[in-house]
Amino acid sequence: MDNIIVGLDIGTTKVCAVVAGTDEHGRMNILGVGRAVSDGMTRGVVTHIDRTTNSIVTAVQEAQASSGVMIKSVIVGIAGDHIQSFQSRGVIGISGADHEVTQADIDRLIEDTKRVALPSDRKIIHVIPQEFIVDGQDGVYDPLGMAGVRMEANVHIITGLVSAAQNIYKCVQRAGLEVSDMVLEPLASSYAVLDDEEKEVGIALLDIGGGTTDLAVFEERTIRHTAVIGIAGKKVTDDIRKALGILNEQAEKLKKEHGFAYVPAVVDNEPIVLPGVGGRAPIEIDKKLLAQIIQPRMEEILEIAALEIKRSGYSKHLSGGVVLTGGGALIKGTAELAKEVLGMPVKIGIPTGFSGGLVREIENPAYSTAVGLVYHGIKFRDRVPAPAQAGKKDKSMTRMAHKMKEWFDQL
Repeated sequence: MDNIIVGLDIGTTKVCAVVAGTDEHGRMNILGVGRAVSDGMTRGVVTHIDRTTNSIVTAVQEAQASSGVMIKSVIVGIAGDHIQSFQSRGVIGISGADHEVTQADIDRLIEDTKRVALPSDRKIIHVIPQEFIVDGQDGVYDPLGMAGVRMEANVHIITGLVSAAQNIYKCVQRAGLEVSDMVLEPLASSYAVLDDEEKEVGIALLDIGGGTTDLAVFEERTIRHTAVIGIAGKKVTDDIRKALGILNEQAEKLKKEHGFAYVPAVVDNEPIVLPGVGGRAPIEIDKKLLAQIIQPRMEEILEIAALEIKRSGYSKHLSGGVVLTGGGALIKGTAELAKEVLGMPVKIGIPTGFSGGLVREIENPAYSTAVGLVYHGIKFRDRVPAPAQAGKKDKSMTRMAHKMKEWFDQL
């Protein structure tokens, strides 16, 4: 097994490490999975370096033990409500005697689209081409080899706080690893749970995590809008904890085992008995009362997502509806509530596309981002150094990693 890629999802409630590789036939196999409780993240942003580092070490050690691979470097995700996105446009003249578009021309055009005024504390994370225009001919997705004298591009630019990226990088380095690439989490999740047909007809991906809810809108095979909402599953747990006066661990367990996001979905309204705190008498609640605590917060998340979809200008173009993923999508009744709030078809997205290995372990919405990071690594393999080669240190780095290095050198 060669071409080993490791995806590291550093979330607010959990850290996941997924090790995957491709065989000689190009089939992808899951070699190892590691998971640890995340302690040191708030709404997708590092708030405690040492605790986050310890969580990364635990997850990576577990992934190494299950895969038998010595992990040297990882592809990490970035999220948080500091993420912002906007559209940009660039134009260049096509050089060369035969006026044929080369990769160098495309790279030069992408660089031109980055000429935007940004505050000093923000940097560009991704530049995603949406369409190219060659000599006035629009709707071009891959201009390589075309003839022309003028080329334009419309791109989607995603930016984040330099400090947020630096802190993720610091934690990974302290865990004894290298960052081979950094990827926006909703973009990563889309690789794991959406197929090309869905992206073509128009679809919104809503990844409800622990600290953030990530949105990505696709149409005509490309990403059109991204947003990160600072309300997610942890707020639901907090609501249960405060309403019932119980411990955080009890509230989380209650949410996962008995929670419903949609009151009408509760059929069996059996009482749930919880042990009292500090020697107090046990508490008895029914499932409908629990659903009445959960539903308002889930409605709030979905209503903000609906506003973001409307703001994207693509709400009437989403024939595929909405795909829900992330750990928050596991709360029973979430799909029914989303269908009612968003007014469009809804399905739960589960990572797919692997042929062997620990496939059952990752067939869960909670692993969408980690699996998507692996897909990103495989998709852009020529630009990403191999993450696990015993005794060898790969000198090549991605352009993104070079860019990230520049940010971190500013520390």
